[in-house]
Amino acid sequence: MEFRKKFAYTAAPKDMKKPDFIPWPIGAAPDAAMCGEDSRAQVLAQYGLDQLQDDGELERVARFAAKLCDAPIALVTVVEKERQRFLATEGIDERETPRPTSFCAHAMLGAEPLEIPDAAEDERFSDNPLVTGQPGIRFYAGHPLVSTEGAPIGALCIIDTKPRPGGLTDFQREGLAVLGGSVMRRLLANRLERLSQASYQRREKRLRQILDSVPGIAWSADADLDFDYFNARYSEFVGRESPRGIDDWAEVIHKDDWPAARQNFLDAIERGEQNDDQFRLRMADGSWRWMVSRAVPLPIEDGSVRWVGTIFDIDDAHKVHEARELLANELSHRIKNIFAVISGLIALSARKLPDHSEFASELTGKIRALGKAHDIVRPEGIVNGASLKSLLEGIFAPYTDDGQPRVVISGDDVPVGSRAATPLALVFHELATNSAKYGVLSRQQGDVSLSIAEQDGALLLRWRESDVPQPEDAEAGFGSRLLTMSVEGQLRGLIERRWADGGMTVELTVPVDAITG
Repeated sequence: MEFRKKFAYTAAPKDMKKPDFIPWPIGAAPDAAMCGEDSRAQVLAQYGLDQLQDDGELERVARFAAKLCDAPIALVTVVEKERQRFLATEGIDERETPRPTSFCAHAMLGAEPLEIPDAAEDERFSDNPLVTGQPGIRFYAGHPLVSTEGAPIGALCIIDTKPRPGGLTDFQREGLAVLGGSVMRRLLANRLERLSQASYQRREKRLRQILDSVPGIAWSADADLDFDYFNARYSEFVGRESPRGIDDWAEVIHKDDWPAARQNFLDAIERGEQNDDQFRLRMADGSWRWMVSRAVPLPIEDGSVRWVGTIFDIDDAHKVHEARELLANELSHRIKNIFAVISGLIALSARKLPDHSEFASELTGKIRALGKAHDIVRPEGIVNGASLKSLLEGIFAPYTDDGQPRVVISGDDVPVGSRAATPLALVFHELATNSAKYGVLSRQQGDVSLSIAEQDGALLLRWRESDVPQPEDAEAGFGSRLLTMSVEGQLRGLIERRWADGGMTVELTVPVDAITG
């Protein structure tokens, strides 16, 4: 090769002129590539040579190479910018020599192993201090070590203090090539491991940077609940050493919240399920702020579980919620008073206008129905859980016979949202009032049946009265229009009234989310 002819001199080349690597095709024998010395140094740095110094596997390779070639010395060398470094040795104690005296600096540039039968007779090496002095090299054979990019690295070599005119046998050459491949696999394995570790460290660093940037606390713990990671927000929020075990949290969680928070977490761990909670956390300035917490189990490949969690400040939102709740309770109280005042005004007016007493009684009944609905869904009522059946039972409470309800409710039950309570109360108050005037409830005996069935995301409410004749103006009155407006306009449902077999059936079909929302 022209390159090797150019550098056929005693001192090793200090600058290989080609600036870029020559990547060798997969499966092809890698001839030594020529690259700039700075680029070659970058490749060497990726191998982690300090970790490979006196490596056990490389030492075994050097030892076997010496036996294979019946040589007193064998070396695994790496040629750096200013020195030749011995990663593994057999037969000498030195760990390096200056690069200008390196035989391997020449061997690593060849496409084939370099053999020097008698260095004392070779004009390139006859004046070399390693030939004229210790260790007195006469015979040298080096197999080039070349990176996957094609950058020359060093050589696996054997050295004899006696000349060998015939050089190595074919078997020894083949064995040296096999051992050279083993050296490169070991070097490459270490390089890939370092690259993998570097990539992992970069990802871990990015992850930590991301976690440190979030506005809340992030943490992780092992299966024994030893907390081993907290992001920067913990120290910023709390201003003290992070907890190591679950009971250490008692120092930063409010004493009124701690027992329940601890038990909720332990219960979630026992079930292996996500835990969501709220509690007050002590801040660095000694104040307490409401936090929302979430802990999530992460299954590990070995069958164990790790826990990760987040804690976010919701104190401002919590205070807003408390203020709104206080306002809602105040409004609820005032609305109840308004109902009472209106009912009182109607009663006074009715006494002055007896001809309108029936109308006043009906209007008062509607107001009472609204009051019942309000009782169910007012703020303090929601906490206890408002339901459709409880709303209906309150509306039908006046219609009893010896304490037994005359409107018999059966079937499914669902929660009632505040928006649905008023139209539902108006609808069923209207049905009960009409029944008290013209239907079953106007008689001393007989019951009304109201069944509730949930199916396909809708509720079917069926009001059934027996022995009720169809009036001539059944669809013309205000009550009928009120029913239609309430069901179709506010509840997004349908209402159908039918007379058959001497009785009346009213069916309401309403989306479940219109009632629960």
